[in-house]
This record gives sequence, structure tokens and C-alpha cells, in this order.
Amino acid sequence: MNEERAREGVEHLQAAAIEVISAMKAFLDVAEDLVRDPASAAVLASAFAEAARAPGAAAPDEAADPATRVTRIRVS
Repeated sequence: MNEERAREGVEHLQAAAIEVISAMKAFLDVAEDLVRDPASAAVLASAFAEAARAPGAAAPDEAADPATRVTRIRVS
């Protein structure tokens, strides 16, 4: 039973590693595109800046409001 659990654990770790590698490849593809085309980087930076100014975005003083904080509930 322990050998089977160990094998399953290794299989899960392998699958997770493959997912991480795929995610990093996608990230590197985007980074390469930005390096090759600086105009794309400007458009992306502009989009991020616009999203930061979007209506409904939390203001710095709102972040400190206890009503918007996460409440952790311990489950035993």
C-alpha cells in the first residue's frame, strides 16, 4: 500500500511539474514578444495603468477597512 501511495504521489508531482513548465513557457513567450516589440510593452503597460485607475478599484485607504478584510475560520 505504501509503494502505491508513493507512486501516486510521484505521479502528482510530475503532473504538477509539467503544468509549471507549461506556465513558464507561456510566460517566456509573452516576455519574448515584449522584448522583440517594445510597442507591445507600451500597450501592455498602458492597459495595466488603466486597470489600476478603473472605477471600483480599491483606494489605498479602503484596503485598511476591516469590513473588506479576509476572515479566517479555523476548522478542526
